[in-house]
Amino acid sequence: MIDTQIRRIPDRLDNWLRSAIFSWQSLLLLVAIAIFVANSFATPYFLNPWSISDSTFNFTEKALIALAMALVIISGEIDLSVAAIIAFCSTMMGFALQFGVGTPGLVVIGITTGLLCGAFNGVLVSGLRLPSIVVTIGTMSFFRGLSFIVLGDQAFKGYPSSFAYFGQGYVWWVVSFEVVLFLIMAVIFYFVLHRTTFGRQIFVIGNNPVTAEFSGVRVRRVKFLLFCLTGVMSGLAAVLLTSRLGSTRPSIATGWELEVITMVVLGGVSILGGAGSIIGVVLAALIMGLVTFGLGLLNVPGIVMSIVIGALLIAVIALPILAGRLRARMEL
Repeated sequence: MIDTQIRRIPDRLDNWLRSAIFSWQSLLLLVAIAIFVANSFATPYFLNPWSISDSTFNFTEKALIALAMALVIISGEIDLSVAAIIAFCSTMMGFALQFGVGTPGLVVIGITTGLLCGAFNGVLVSGLRLPSIVVTIGTMSFFRGLSFIVLGDQAFKGYPSSFAYFGQGYVWWVVSFEVVLFLIMAVIFYFVLHRTTFGRQIFVIGNNPVTAEFSGVRVRRVKFLLFCLTGVMSGLAAVLLTSRLGSTRPSIATGWELEVITMVVLGGVSILGGAGSIIGVVLAALIMGLVTFGLGLLNVPGIVMSIVIGALLIAVIALPILAGRLRARMEL
């Protein structure tokens, strides 16, 4: 009996170590380290502490949305309107600024507008049971169009100096407020997804919504809450981005939905739903931030960065599918 117990403990430890070493998250960590080393050799300015700090601004705002987007995709849905929600939230903050609303009011307006936009998506998807990809393509144009109607080719400027802290301030030395906020939110989302009943319900819905419904999971309510959460995080990102730029334009955050989804899928979240982790999303956000910042230091044009991101998205979606097909053929 004692010998069996002694053998069982090393076996469990060995299995745990093996799964940790060969996991997708471990691979992402190695890739992040490799990119960091490559950037340090590519340009002497990268290792400057302030340069490294600046590199975080390339991904923190998008990564905040990616945390919520991960939950939506794991549940089997998708939200393509997040960048347009940012533009509309920023527009509403700029509109309120014209009437003398101060910093606390601007923050509340930005996040509340995001919540309302997310709830609108949630009602259409969970209430009317419309396909989320169709709904959010429509609301993507709708929210962005509202921003252009309000602003046209103009811009809102003159935000108060206290408002600038959210997107430009530092908590300590080179550690920005955005990084601290992102890390706090990552811990919260990790706990919600991996340590709560609500998180388990998200995985069950993503694997089989019909089974989840028969198991007593309120599928429609969960999906509605997830779209509301995505809207809130988009509103929060709008506050940070508007604060960092110091102005509002209707074209703000154009194309961010592609980068957010790339972060999520690169982080190991299955585009078909039912699988994924917050740790993977955090590492994927770090990788994309390092890549875009490194290319920026090398004066690589923005269109090339878009090509890299697009190719990366295609690769991370196609490779698991092709690997599965190859594995199935080898087993025949």
